Amino acid sequence: MSLAGKTALVTGGARGIGLGIAERLAADGAKIALVDLNPDPLAEAASRFAPEKVITIAADVTDRQQIINAIDQTAERLGGFDIMVNNAGIAQVQPIAEITEVEMDRVFAVNVKGVLWGIQAAAARFKRDGTRGKIISAASIAAHEGFPMLGAYCSTKFAVRALTQVAAKEFAADGITVNAYCPGVVGTDMWTEIDARFAELTGAEKGATFDKFVGSIALGRAQTPQDVASLVSYLAGPDSDYMTGQSILIDGGMVYR
Repeated sequence: MSLAGKTALVTGGARGIGLGIAERLAADGAKIALVDLNPDPLAEAASRFAPEKVITIAADVTDRQQIINAIDQTAERLGGFDIMVNNAGIAQVQPIAEITEVEMDRVFAVNVKGVLWGIQAAAARFKRDGTRGKIISAASIAAHEGFPMLGAYCSTKFAVRALTQVAAKEFAADGITVNAYCPGVVGTDMWTEIDARFAELTGAEKGATFDKFVGSIALGRAQTPQDVASLVSYLAGPDSDYMTGQSILIDGGMVYR
């Protein structure tokens, strides 16, 4: 699928799923703005792309103005802005009875506010430029089903699903589509952290929780960032122009809806 002439901004783009998405969209022909919190991993990630096809922007997705600025920089430096990928997110593992206010605020700030600010800023820029843009956000299988020990995280992903539906309805008249992707168990640093936290809380061996979840996948293997990126490529391209408001499961067969 060709994205030639298009420009995409990917938050959390320095590693993991975000980097996999950015690489796929670049392979499809898009110019890429990689946005992440820290400049060092951004520089390393950018080395994977043709220099004329990528820029990096250090920004905090929890800060609304920083996201507005990042989108404006993208449009000005790369000559356009067509695709917003709200990928940045964090995990949180804790029994629901023990979740603290600080923990809840932190995970909501990144996973929900970060997506909301991205939706708002992207839609505003698309309207300003007269662009029939694409907004694509990171949800999860945890947007469709609650999992023990992941109460705060699940609640944020259910919220992303709700924001996706509302934004799709509100921006449809402007030709802007809004969708989300819902991965399962992806072999990235986030799942390493989730597994380690489960081990700490439950006494399980390190790696046991990851293996348990992978064991429930119908296709029999953990997911890769490239698996997720294939779906995002479709959502970013013209073949999905008639799809909006959807939070699509891509998990190898774990959660069925």
